[in-house]
Amino acid sequence: MLASHHCHIEPRVTSNSNLKNFFSKLPKAELHLHLEGMLAPNRVADLARKYNVPLDPGEIHRRFDSRGFAQFLELYKWATSFLREPEDYARLAEDAAGGLRSEGVAYAEVTLSVGVMLLRKQDVRANFHAIREVFTRSHAAGQGPRVQYVFDAVRQFGPEPALEVIERAAELRSEGVAAFGLGGDELSVPLADFQPVYLQARKEKLRLLVHAGETGGSQQIRDAIDLLGAERIGHGIAAIRDPNLMMLLRERKIPLEICPTSNLRTKALNIQLNAADPNIQDHPLPKLYRAGVPVSLSTDDPAMFHTNLTGEYFQAHQMGLAVEELLRINRAAFEQSFLADNERRTFLAAVDKYLFQSER
Repeated sequence: MLASHHCHIEPRVTSNSNLKNFFSKLPKAELHLHLEGMLAPNRVADLARKYNVPLDPGEIHRRFDSRGFAQFLELYKWATSFLREPEDYARLAEDAAGGLRSEGVAYAEVTLSVGVMLLRKQDVRANFHAIREVFTRSHAAGQGPRVQYVFDAVRQFGPEPALEVIERAAELRSEGVAAFGLGGDELSVPLADFQPVYLQARKEKLRLLVHAGETGGSQQIRDAIDLLGAERIGHGIAAIRDPNLMMLLRERKIPLEICPTSNLRTKALNIQLNAADPNIQDHPLPKLYRAGVPVSLSTDDPAMFHTNLTGEYFQAHQMGLAVEELLRINRAAFEQSFLADNERRTFLAAVDKYLFQSER
């Protein structure tokens, strides 16, 4: 619970610019963030030059203006095709560390598309060490967040390649790989096929994440929980269509990692609300939160969706969530994280300190 002295924040952040400034400096945790989704157009252009791939700036702009889930997957596949060597991942990690620092992100669980690295016959260990070295160094210098890593398999590739992702994650668990996740196309392979995969991940003492209920229905979320033992759900906005599922999430304290701008850009929101042209104010986040479903706010693929975490908090305020509610959501992100208890307490103390100073 928030201490009582936090209750007087709201009157002090009356203007939009004050509010954005307040949220940008608030120490935040981000739990659903794909490193490859931080690949900005200028970094893609640099990498294309490095590999002598002629690229027209107009083409980059067109691709980064993708709308709809299939178009987004095409953008992801194309942009990440320029990540070929550990050094490329290191440059991306530098961009990411600086960007997160500027947004006030104190802690992040960064997802790496290891399934894609393996498909492209890359050296996962070398890529990971290049990424980790950058984040570790930037954090030690006070120039970036504390980071743990999620190794992600791709659902449409099937269970066999996913087992290989777990193997790599297990080898690197002592170096900050906290969890195993499953992303990609929900409508491709049934989650039941991944039961042996998640059993193996549990054996390796990895925390368990699943993207579900983004473009698929509420049954995807139920399967993620009942069949795979998911501890948190990536997206999960389909829950809004299933009051019994919302109750289950609340009772079992299974959090949803909510990414509003992503849901708008991929048209997941159109699907879940059965609406032709929804806007961000139609997002179910406030309803889910007020129904007691545990939630946190994230950006998903910020460079590809033209967003950042401050922007997500500001948009959530535009949806009607009060500053006080958003502060609770931010605390919840630290509480739902895979941090050790002592580290979690340290981060929450830093949040309290910022709020106390904001009141003065």
